[in-house]
Amino acid sequence: MQSIFLTGEPQSIPDVLAAKDQRAALQAEIFSQNPQGTLLDVKLNIPGPIKNNHYLQKLFAKGCAALEQDLTAQGLKYFLVNSWDRSSGCENFYLLNDAAKSVKEVAIEFEDKNKLGRLFDADVLVKDQPAALSRSKLGFPIRHCFLCERPAKECARSRRHQVAELQDYISKIYEEEFN
Repeated sequence: MQSIFLTGEPQSIPDVLAAKDQRAALQAEIFSQNPQGTLLDVKLNIPGPIKNNHYLQKLFAKGCAALEQDLTAQGLKYFLVNSWDRSSGCENFYLLNDAAKSVKEVAIEFEDKNKLGRLFDADVLVKDQPAALSRSKLGFPIRHCFLCERPAKECARSRRHQVAELQDYISKIYEEEFN
């Protein structure tokens, strides 16, 4: 198996933080124009300094197509209001007129149903809420680590796994999806 992380522009912590600030500014702009809407912000969970390359773009596109299919199958009408393909990663911003809870339920099912979905972070936001709608507030279990059954946030914070191990896992998923 070949690593899909051999190409791409490495991102520093300031790069990642700048992308986070730009994301927050775009979210605020979207809500200023659509205050009653539900925003679905979709990106990949990618460990390490390489956040984007042609392999990750393919994974992102395939996953977003599956998510869009899931939204449609549940009768949710979405509008892609912005899409990023930056060195800091790919990201889609969908606007929906449906209840945030309904959108989050579809997002959780997408994130949990297969290995590809597990690579995604699908945040559901509403105007004037301090954070994205959480799984726990809806009674869903927390996300588990790619490599073990511990809570994903716990493994990420403690750096329990080597970046190379996590990247190997993602490379394997790429191989399964496209080879």
